[in-house]
Amino acid sequence: MTVTIKDVAKKAGVSPSTVSRVLSGHPRISLETSRKVKTIMEEMGYTPNMMAKSLVSKTTNSICIILPKPAEELFSNLFFMELIRGIVTQSSRSGYDVLISSGANEKEELEAVSRLLKGRRVDGVILLYSRKDDAVIDFLESSGYPFVLVGRSDRYEDILSVDNDNVMAAFDATNHLISMGHERIGFVSGPPNLIVSRDRLEGYRKAMQNSGLEMRPEWIVEGEFLQDSGYRAMSFFMNLPNRPTALVAVDDMVSFGVLRGLNELKYKVPEDLAIVSFNNIPLSELSSPPISSIDIGIYHLGYTASQVLIQTIQKPDNDPGYTNRFVIPHRLIVRESSMYAPGKK
Repeated sequence: MTVTIKDVAKKAGVSPSTVSRVLSGHPRISLETSRKVKTIMEEMGYTPNMMAKSLVSKTTNSICIILPKPAEELFSNLFFMELIRGIVTQSSRSGYDVLISSGANEKEELEAVSRLLKGRRVDGVILLYSRKDDAVIDFLESSGYPFVLVGRSDRYEDILSVDNDNVMAAFDATNHLISMGHERIGFVSGPPNLIVSRDRLEGYRKAMQNSGLEMRPEWIVEGEFLQDSGYRAMSFFMNLPNRPTALVAVDDMVSFGVLRGLNELKYKVPEDLAIVSFNNIPLSELSSPPISSIDIGIYHLGYTASQVLIQTIQKPDNDPGYTNRFVIPHRLIVRESSMYAPGKK
């Protein structure tokens, strides 16, 4: 038989409205009464009706992740799997459910966000990307809905965001190759409309300029965060008359494509082309050869994004000293793919 609020109230010797106030965390309920009622709930196996609770509190205890691409394409990149694992872990510990929505384009993403928030199906949104001139961010910012961006916005500096210093991360990756003696270093970038692609390209350029090294336009190739981008880039790079001896790849999945392409062309890593990439997903250590990669703390990015969003939902009026931007540290993990100096025999 299902235990009701009335059953709990009767055993606790309080009114049903008092039990409801305990469930909603009402400040007028004493700590002693709250503990007593919660103990009886546990003893009786009472489970709150979350639908009814949400109608009273006007909250859903749910947040939504907006995927930047259709799920079948997105989940081929393990970065997003690890990021979502961090989000779901923290959300669950905070008593929040997680919905996942995606769209094939920006218009569909905007429609999904609007539908979920206006229908009060979620209390807030996590965006897993940041684009230049992003209509979804414009909508959320102007509407006042709680949201957090994994990345940074070049238009709204004060929005809630969790990110790495991608400029410095790319600077460090490129400097590592320079320290190994490489002077001709290429870069396989991501879509140019994504802020992360632009920031990492800027870091590469700064490192090259700082060392007085030449940068040729043909040494920079744009693509997607997919294996195919790295694979296609190799037939181009390796046929250049003055080709790079080292390469910075914007993402580990891209570097896997680079390895596949080089293997088919009968080139060796790192002897013919040294590689450093980003994200340090588990497969980067297991590839052949193991890939040097910038560890950006993917799980921590997701965990922190969920944490700060839920804090904002629960306490929308933050302290004056509260920061809106959280930067997760990065570190370079050096492996075999970059441990070779050009000219060494």
